[in-house]
Amino acid sequence: MKLSQLLSAPNQLTLLRMVFLPFIVIELLSQHYHWALTLFVLAGMSDGLDGLLARKLHQQTLLGQYLDPIADKLLMSTMFLVLSILHKIPWKYTVVVFSRDISILAISAVLYAIAGLRDFRPSIFGKANTLAQVTAVFLVILFDVYHVRGVWIARVVALRAVFFFTIISALHYTILVQQRLRAHSHPAAPAPGNAI
Repeated sequence: MKLSQLLSAPNQLTLLRMVFLPFIVIELLSQHYHWALTLFVLAGMSDGLDGLLARKLHQQTLLGQYLDPIADKLLMSTMFLVLSILHKIPWKYTVVVFSRDISILAISAVLYAIAGLRDFRPSIFGKANTLAQVTAVFLVILFDVYHVRGVWIARVVALRAVFFFTIISALHYTILVQQRLRAHSHPAAPAPGNAI
């Protein structure tokens, strides 16, 4: 792996997002919700900015393709776990989120090991699920900063959206895996005239 990939601006932002994580957890455990919310927003902004920079600066790297989703999953999984421990998010949502992510990770590892399949780009449902998770965590922390009924209602809606999109995206991922496996085990026959 080239050092230049690690030192690229998008990947540095991704690493910065991972650095934010322990400080967000510390602020949550210390009940400093204003600071926790500020750091979480900064982490979210870095997520959007690293992708933008990668495209604008033409610095899309193989390392970034792996590092960015790892940073996202690490951030969101930790947030759900900590907020459930603090009784801010019901455990059923955290269990569903963890079950999906662990299942996808395990399946991806197996498929790579037995078939060399590794190109599983996020689907529209996966992106919707990530957006719902980010929104839910933001609103859960925001409610501890501003005890407003509107925020509480939005928080409930966002958590239900997390549950819905987690299930839908997991089912969609299963379908995509089956399609990829069929395509891998039955490669398309060469077109007439192209055979050597």
